Amino acid sequence: MPAGATDARRAAVLGSPIAHSLSPVLHRAAYQELGLKGWSYDRFEIDEAALPGFFAELGPEWAGLSLTMPLKRAVIPLLDEISDTAASVEAVNTVVFTEDGRKIGDNTDIPGMVAALREHGIETVDSAAILGAGATASSALAALARVCTGEVVVYVRSEARAAEMREWGERLDVEVRTEDWSGAADALHRPLVVATTPAGATDGLAMAVPERPTTLFDVLYDPWPTQLAARWSMFGGAVVSGLDLLVHQAVLQVEQMTGRTPAPLAAMRAVGERSLTHA
Repeated sequence: MPAGATDARRAAVLGSPIAHSLSPVLHRAAYQELGLKGWSYDRFEIDEAALPGFFAELGPEWAGLSLTMPLKRAVIPLLDEISDTAASVEAVNTVVFTEDGRKIGDNTDIPGMVAALREHGIETVDSAAILGAGATASSALAALARVCTGEVVVYVRSEARAAEMREWGERLDVEVRTEDWSGAADALHRPLVVATTPAGATDGLAMAVPERPTTLFDVLYDPWPTQLAARWSMFGGAVVSGLDLLVHQAVLQVEQMTGRTPAPLAAMRAVGERSLTHA
């Protein structure tokens, strides 16, 4: 349990851009539910160049940090240790400060994805597809290593990205086949489709949704729903949203930073939904 879990402690999310992040409202809601009145959670616009200086100024009041792009890999040299999960994709989104001053990195995106899928009844699938090959795709592939028993087909726009995803597959012991983005509509017939692309990138696939779609995991949460997710739902398919992922990974962060379990999932989801509605 982190030192002083009931005392005034600080935490924050770092990244660039960061103004859109829902992490502060989620973590603050958790602190309120857990009765951690002295705890605060802020956001800081920090890029890779500024990260070492920010770390150098951190005092003993800090309990932990959440990290978003472009810092998930840049933070690793600044840490004393990273978990096997984080090492598997060379990405850290969570830093916990221990009582003895050590800085421990973890990746809660991967187990957060798995938890979000399981919440929607997805324990295992025999094949899956990933749309996109950016930073989130490697975490998605690591999550599928725990869920998918067969082939994962990744749809990409460049051979360089295709090669990267095949390499990740070898490292994660996942059977990966890559296909050009021009054939991405074929992905929609898989038992599980994970969309990891930026806003608007999958809009052109909406009209290709089959009559009986299975499960779509779209990692976006704003704007929501995406055109693909809206049409998927209209045809009766199951949809796991980016908010589901955000909440589940934040739950794990709160538990690690505060030492309190379980974190209040329902309260965190409710405040996230309200924030998106107001936005």
